Amino acid sequence: MAEPRLATGLWVSAYRRRLDLAGIPAFVTARGDETAGAVLVKVATLDGAARVFCRRYDFASDTRRWEVLREGPEGDCDEAVSRECRSDPDLWVIEVEDRAGRHLLDGEGLG
Repeated sequence: MAEPRLATGLWVSAYRRRLDLAGIPAFVTARGDETAGAVLVKVATLDGAARVFCRRYDFASDTRRWEVLREGPEGDCDEAVSRECRSDPDLWVIEVEDRAGRHLLDGEGLG
């Protein structure tokens, strides 16, 4: 039986709260569909580099997991995010700023 999905707006609020509790700054830079919008997480390490994560479905394991969509210079990552936003108006974008590159996406309940 499929696992029930949490509304995206609620997931984003919970994720931002977890980041806040860990002292990791995060900002919602694009608000998508409250119920079923996809989410991109850009992690900027404040040295000119970044990584962009997206959640993908893994058919082999029947699970969703976070994967790196783009990695490298922050400008290249910003362009990748812009392209995704142009093709999906329901997309949420969360920008995380952490010198160590922490994002907490591998934490329990965030997959």
